Amino acid sequence: MKIKGLFVAILLLAIALPQMAGAQTERKYIRQGNRQFNSAFADSTKVDSTRFAAAEASYRKALEQDPNSWDASFNLANAMASQGRMEEAARQYQALGAKTDVDKTKRAAAYHNLGNCLLQSENLQGAIDAYKNALRNNPNDLETKYNLAWAQDKMKQQQNENQQNQNQNKQDQDQQNQKQNQDQQQDQQQNQDQQQKDKQDQQNQDNQQQQPQQAQQQPEQNDEQMSREDAMRILEALENDEKDVQEKVQKQKAQPQRRRTQKDW
Repeated sequence: MKIKGLFVAILLLAIALPQMAGAQTERKYIRQGNRQFNSAFADSTKVDSTRFAAAEASYRKALEQDPNSWDASFNLANAMASQGRMEEAARQYQALGAKTDVDKTKRAAAYHNLGNCLLQSENLQGAIDAYKNALRNNPNDLETKYNLAWAQDKMKQQQNENQQNQNQNKQDQDQQNQKQNQDQQQDQQQNQDQQQKDKQDQQNQDNQQQQPQQAQQQPEQNDEQMSREDAMRILEALENDEKDVQEKVQKQKAQPQRRRTQKDW
């Protein structure tokens, strides 16, 4: 559905609503504005924004004559919307739809065009609400029913797309978290392996340093042990020699001594 084309068609239909001007001058400006508005579509290849602006000026002159003119206010909103000023037009339609002193057909037209403005601004929920308000005032309006169904279908598509995007984002996030966890575990394992390797290397280095020291200490211990054994043997030999000497002395003492006489010369 081409929203702009539909919107223009609805605007033309809305312009054709019966005019109920309270004064001759007001009706004159409204008729003048309607002619300018319709002439903007005379060339189907382009839209004459200059004539929309002229129509807007005429509707404003009508409102100067009668500020409460619903028709002049409604057509002014149409002229603003046709110039792309959707926010201004939407405020005008909203105010006109809320009026309770006009017939429901006019209120339905205001809400219908409000929905078109919001649809143009991609405010789908606002457009849906506006179309529903239009149908509450004019339940048999086929154009409003069609626009409501289109907006609801469009919103459903967006919701599905958003849900798919959320699911995809969640899946991507889960994969990213999983990868981060794997990377962290891998880093931790590498750190542990490196620490174990460093510890083993240090232990091997310590063992290599201790082996020469043990090799150097062993001869010293053997030399010390041999020196003690030699000392014991020497001591025992000395003790044995001394014992033999003492035994010889005792034997000599025990033998009788010969008396020597002194010879006289």
